[in-house]
Amino acid sequence: MGKKVAVVGAGNVGATAAQRLAEKDLCDVVLVDIVGGVPQGKALDLMEAAPIEKHDAKLAGVNGYEATAGSDVVIVTAGIPRKPGMSRDDLLATNAKIMRGVCGEIAKYSPGATLIIVSNPLDAMCHVAYEASGFPKNRVIGMAGVLDSARFRAFIAMELGVSVENTHAFVLGGHGDTMVPLPRYSTVAGIPITELMSPERVAALVERTRNGGAEIVSLLKTGSAYYAPASAAVEMAESILKDKKKILPCAALLSGEYGIKDLFIGVPVKLGRGGIEQIVEIRLTPEEDQALKKSAAAVQSLVDAMAAMK
Repeated sequence: MGKKVAVVGAGNVGATAAQRLAEKDLCDVVLVDIVGGVPQGKALDLMEAAPIEKHDAKLAGVNGYEATAGSDVVIVTAGIPRKPGMSRDDLLATNAKIMRGVCGEIAKYSPGATLIIVSNPLDAMCHVAYEASGFPKNRVIGMAGVLDSARFRAFIAMELGVSVENTHAFVLGGHGDTMVPLPRYSTVAGIPITELMSPERVAALVERTRNGGAEIVSLLKTGSAYYAPASAAVEMAESILKDKKKILPCAALLSGEYGIKDLFIGVPVKLGRGGIEQIVEIRLTPEEDQALKKSAAAVQSLVDAMAAMK
């Protein structure tokens, strides 16, 4: 195929991302996991589906990193979910350790790759990946805004009874309940949603978007979302692999844009072969700017907590 993507973590998000990548015929895929047999079994299962799905992507499952050598993009989903009785600091410490190990291996075998981070807490894990990989900031990107914007778009389409293809939405900020959906930049066929529904309904959709992940967790009881997160990571990978230069909301390391410095936060970026090729600054109202700064402060608190653990 000429292109290779490594997906680290063969759980629900990772395996679904591998499936999406292969079935879109975007690249060959190496699925990595520490659990013996799991990535091998899932990769084989996906290969056996290839004749039916009509793609020629090659999939391999491995427990080490040698086979990932020369990957163009690496999607990192590895980490543990928060368990009952586990503090936020426990989750941070465990997943930071996992992320450091993964990114050290990726840097060794694929020094030219672009990293797409999916592991939670997402914005904090981007900082760990950036430090551990030593990659330039344009090649370390967090997946959150694409997912959150897709949720907002889905809710807009449901509310108005229109095609999701007509909807566009922007969600900025950290991945959590401080995220900043922007209704005035969210449209249906170019018409702002503020012209199509009442302020109360707009506010309700904004709130549902903020709680999109929690809503699914409450329904599943024993798991969390994975179809949409996988699709979001793959859309980012596709824009990089094909040099599409899509403008997508992603977690990027800011250097003064939006008045924020040295922090990964969700903003519109242009994604192409070089990873983040441009950070797009849009004009915010004072209220939106205040909400973004509040979101940045929440991310900073996680980064500070990790620094205190060292």
